[in-house]
Formats: sequence, C-alpha cells, structure tokens
Amino acid sequence: EAWEGADGLGEVLQPSSSAPLLQASPSARSFQLDYEHNCFLKDGAPFRYISGSIHYARVPRPAWRDRLLKMYMSGLSAVQVYIPWNYHETLPGVYDFTGNRDVEAFLDLTAELGLLVILRPGPYICAEWEMGGLPAWLLWKPDIILRTSDPAYLAAVDSWLHILLPKIKPRLYQHGGNIISVQVENEYGSYYACDHGYLRHLLGSFRALLGSEVLLFTTDSTRAEELRCGTLQGLYATVDFGPGSNVTEAFGAQRRVEPKGPLVNSEYYTGWLDYWGEAHASTSAAQVAQGLEDMLQLGASINMQVSPFLQLTSLPGPGADYKDQYKPVTTSYDYDAPLSEAGDPTEKLFAIRTVISKFQPLPVGPMPPATPKYAYGLVALRKVSACPKGCPAPAWHCSAGQHPSLSWQYADLLDVLDVLCPSGPIQSQFPLTFEALKQAHGFVVYHTQLPCDVPDPATLAAPPHSICDRGYVMLQKGYQGTLERDGQTTLNVTGRAGDTLDILLENMGRISFGANTSDFKGLLGNLSLNSRPLSNWLIYSLAIDTAVQQGWPHAALPESSSGGRVGPAFYTGNFETPGIAWDTFVKFPGWSKGLLWINGFNLGRYWTCRGPQQTLFVPGSVLHVGRPNNITVLELEGAPRTPLLLFLDRPLFNRTLGHSTMATE
Repeated sequence: EAWEGADGLGEVLQPSSSAPLLQASPSARSFQLDYEHNCFLKDGAPFRYISGSIHYARVPRPAWRDRLLKMYMSGLSAVQVYIPWNYHETLPGVYDFTGNRDVEAFLDLTAELGLLVILRPGPYICAEWEMGGLPAWLLWKPDIILRTSDPAYLAAVDSWLHILLPKIKPRLYQHGGNIISVQVENEYGSYYACDHGYLRHLLGSFRALLGSEVLLFTTDSTRAEELRCGTLQGLYATVDFGPGSNVTEAFGAQRRVEPKGPLVNSEYYTGWLDYWGEAHASTSAAQVAQGLEDMLQLGASINMQVSPFLQLTSLPGPGADYKDQYKPVTTSYDYDAPLSEAGDPTEKLFAIRTVISKFQPLPVGPMPPATPKYAYGLVALRKVSACPKGCPAPAWHCSAGQHPSLSWQYADLLDVLDVLCPSGPIQSQFPLTFEALKQAHGFVVYHTQLPCDVPDPATLAAPPHSICDRGYVMLQKGYQGTLERDGQTTLNVTGRAGDTLDILLENMGRISFGANTSDFKGLLGNLSLNSRPLSNWLIYSLAIDTAVQQGWPHAALPESSSGGRVGPAFYTGNFETPGIAWDTFVKFPGWSKGLLWINGFNLGRYWTCRGPQQTLFVPGSVLHVGRPNNITVLELEGAPRTPLLLFLDRPLFNRTLGHSTMATE
C-alpha cells in the first residue's frame, strides 16, 4: 500500500529499496510513529488502522460480542473505546468495575475477537455523556476549576488514574495486549482554559503509569486556535471532522501542527446526535462512504462513529450541550450510525464495508444478522370506581387491567417520599443545590409553605438561570406547571397561608461539551412569591433508581391502576412475553415526559411532545421469559386518561433533518 509523503497531501511515496522499512523481530511487539514515511509502524511494518467507536457503558453486556463481531466483519481492524470516569468512581474512592462496568472484560473480548484498541480514558471524554465523564462529586468543592491545573482537580484525577491505568498497562500492545494507542484528554482545545500545564501534568502521569513506549495522542477540531490549545509536544496531534469537509484542508490543519507522521482523523462523524426538541439528525450513506474513501486514498488512519448506543441508565446517562442555550441530549444515542441502536447493520454500514474492501481484505464469512425484534403490542388499562377489597395503601388508586397477565398500580410521587428518601429531609433556610446535598443525579424535592394568604394570583418566580434543569411545581399536591432552564421561570398561584408548596427538580444532564462543565443542579437561587423570598425549606434527596432496582413498588403494593392524573406520579404494572425475550421498542401514546424502568432496569427518558425520540429501546436481555416483567413509569407532567404502552418492533422518530456538515464536538 502506498503511503502519503512528507512534503504534502496527495503526494505518494512508495517505500524505497534504498531505505528499507524495519521488519519486526519474532519477539518484538511495537506500535510506533514513522515520521519518515508518514505512517504508523506495527511490529516494524507500515500500518494504518480503520477503526470504529463503541461505548461499552451504553451497550448491554450480553450484546457486547454481537456489536464487536459486526464491527470486525465490517472490515475494521480496531475499535476506539471511551472510559467514563463517573461510570466507575461513583463516589470519591468508591469504584465499580462489575457487571456492565467491567471494562477489563470488555477489553479482553476485543482481543479475543482480533480487534486492536485505541483507548480514550480521559479524564474528560465528552461522548455526550454526563459532564463529559467527569464525576459530579468534583463539584462538592464549589470553587473547583475543572480541566485545569487546579490542585483539587489534579488530586482527584491522579487518584483515579492510579486506579485505572494499572488495569490498562498489561493490555498495551507492547506487553502482549491489543491497545495500540491511548488518547490524553479530549478536544481540549475547545475548552476555554488553554492550560498547557494541565496537559503536561497528564502527560507525566500517563507516562509514569503506562511507560515510555505507549503511543499517546490528542484529538482536536481543525480550527487553528483549538489545535494551539489542545496539543502538546510529546503527544501526537490528531484531528476530527465529518463528511462534507474538504479532506485536504482538514488534514492540512493537522499538518500545521504535525508536519510529519501519519494522517489521523480520530472522530469521523458518520451521523450526529439528537437534542430534545430538535429534528432527528441523519447523514447520507453515500456522503459518509465518499468521505471515507477520500481519506483512505491519502493513506490516513481513521476512526468512525460506527456503533450507537442506548443509554442504559440515568446514572450518569446523557449529557447536554450549551449553544446559546441549554440543550439536553436524548436518551437514544442512535446517531444515525452504521450499526443501529439495536445493533442492526444498515445501508451505511454496507457502504462503508464496500469502501474498506477497496483498500484491504475483508474477513471471510457473512455479516451477523440483525437481532430479532418483537412487537409485544398494546399494554392497556381501564379505570374503575373503587379499590379492590383489601387494598391497604390509601396513597394508591386502584383498578383492574384488561389483559389477564397485566396489572398496574399508581401513586403520586409526593405520597411516597418516605420510600424514595428513607433518611428523611434536610432542613434549610434556603434551597441547596444537588452538589451541596451530595446528590449526583435524578431528582430532589424542595418543600415549603405559603407564608400568607394569596387570594389573587401571585407570581412564583425563580431568579435567572437558577432552575437546573426542570422544576415541577405542586401546590397542596396539585400540579401547577413547570419551570424550566432557559425557559419559563414564573407561575401564577393562589392559596392560603400554610398551604404546601413542592418543587420537584430534575437533572436533565450536566453539560458535556464547551466552557461550562461546572454545571450545578437543583435550585441555584431562592424562589420568591410576589418578590418576597420563600424560606424554611425541607429538601428531599430522592433515590428513585435504588428503590426501583430493589423491587419497589411491585413487591410492596397490591394490583391496581389509575389514569388521567396530572403531575409527578408512578405507574407500575407487569406483563408476560409469549415465550420469547426479543428486543423491542416502547412507545408512550398520550404520555408527556418521564422515565421508564423494566425489571428495575432504567431505560431512560421519554419526552413525547418534544421529540424527536418517540420510542425507548428495550434490549431482550432485560426481559424475563415465563414470569412477569415489571414495568415502572415515572410520569412527570400528565398521564393519558387510559394509561397504555405500545411495544413495537422498530424505533420511531417524529422528524428527520439532513445534515450536510457536522460541527466539531
């Protein structure tokens, strides 16, 4: 294969017999830069990779092998793997590498399948992941300056790297493993700080813990200022860009900071992410394939976004961007990628495979098929006027379901605070943030009372930028409406002195890209009533995920149901599958906004009125065969009069937007 020459793009240099390339000795394993021939050397021989990204944290562990095998059969020689810090160090010094978080098992599986690995351990990764992978507990120090040389931040980073990188070192290519290179930080040039001392500290830490031989690199956009701030001597500089970009110009930007060495696009965007309230993004297969071929003609190494992902859990879960306003990312990370969210090969994947076949042999054998899907159908309820005899919980409003294998229950969230916050509330004169409460994710209830009679409508108001991110307001447990970040921040209310006022605050995801990753959550300022500050708050940190995972409310409450309610409430029930546990998609006809759990497994948010995502993916590995599947829905604004879920065999998005170019992110 011909390799791009040192003197310019498009100039091709054949290996010269007068300057033979090094050949690997039988015992030597190495992965290095060849500045003379502008390529990588793997065991001394010229090498370039064609890679695809996959996020193990967003793919159910039972599906790891299927997704990786499909990537291998596509002709990829490598996969690129992010490691989200906040997925593993959930609290300071508390680590989880079990189950779906067993990154070592995932890496060992890539090796078993013959794939090389390009590792991206951060500490910041972006990835449209909550806070870019940084743990929310860093913000327990409210003055911390993230992604800089701030001593408090560096101390936390060093502690994490001393746990993580020793797990990585034995898996480096030089030590017999399959990890050929490791990225330091991620798109640091896009961050305001431009702190090269921070990058130097990371370089020293990675070298100390991984050794001097591993190839370390950075990734940034092609913008000159970002390459200036995001690169550092000792870290090989790569770029990222999508289809529609001028390939020659884009790699020319890399050449300005790396005059010699391999051309590398570390993030070739085969699609794009979705934001709530915006159109579903899509990119044509032909455009993606053409861009790939143009880069391969230049001898470049490329990593593509190939396998999209479901958000397995809201903890940590999707992040958000800030582009003139707060823009939370949808639950689905479908990305219009070559492998669908359910792991199905698409037209785009086969177009990519065809391009790859022009440059290197494809693996022998067929592409693994799409996973089987099943439309389990409509799960419907009807309301009745009375509670069945023996119903012991007055907080629950009960009826019988239509389907013989289906039963439902209902409860207002405010009626079950003792279950969701077993430690009880914290008293405070003024509201406290999630971070002050040491709560990373989910929901917090702020409870107080009206200080005086309000016979005429009075304005309940929040200071600018103080609702982070959505506040569901209840007066005397009656739903009044929603306050929203960068949206409505006032409501008119009436009531009597002593009436209860509750605000359920939802974290919609911390900002994962841009200047402000210090994204504090909750009520950041005090609410006022006709400009009079409210005080004497009881604050409930809710552990909803924990309660649902432990079997609540199915294990504790009778069969019942109700519909047509407004405001935050739980709807739970169960259904049985017809002897199979296949992948499926859940639609929410008539529901507003909320979260879904099946068998204690958090499948993420739905927001039907905002879209574009209209269904949640349910992997078959979540479902039971031969026994009931427990469903829990937390509806935040208002359920339909007849609560029902519709199980389909395909995903639904309400609009599609074609993107001809992709912003760097």
